[in-house]
Amino acid sequence: MKTALVVGLAVLAQTAANTLLSKGMKVIAATPSFRDGFSPHMLAHVLQSPFIWGGILLLIVYFACFLAAVSWADLSLVLPVTALGYILDVFTGHYFLGEPVPPARWSGAVLIVCGVLLVSLSGARNAGRREEDGGKQGTAC
Repeated sequence: MKTALVVGLAVLAQTAANTLLSKGMKVIAATPSFRDGFSPHMLAHVLQSPFIWGGILLLIVYFACFLAAVSWADLSLVLPVTALGYILDVFTGHYFLGEPVPPARWSGAVLIVCGVLLVSLSGARNAGRREEDGGKQGTAC
C-alpha cells in the first residue's frame, strides 16, 4: 500500500513538473528576443520564472518519492508504474497547454497504460510469493 501511495505521488509530481517546465519554457521562447536560440540572457529569464522553479521543486519531490519506492520495492515494478506519467503528460499537454494530440499519440499512451497494468499485476503476484517464502529472495547456500 505504501508503495502505491508513494509511486502515485511521484507520478503526479513528475506530471505537474513536466507541465510547469513546458509552460515556463514556452512562455520564455515566445519572447521575441529569444527566438534565435539559447543565450545567457535567456538563462537569466529562465531562472526568474516561477513556472521553472515550480517544476524543479516538483521534480525534487518526484525524485525523493522514487528513491523511497525503490528502497523497498523492485525497480522492475516501480519504474514501469511511473510510466503512468506518460499518459498524464499527454493529457495535461492537451488540456492545460493546448497542444494538439493526434489519435495515434492517444493510442500509444493507452498502450503504455495497458503495459503498466500488466506489470502491476505481476508485481502483486511476486509480492505474494515473497511473503509465502518467508521474505527470502534469491538466497543461495
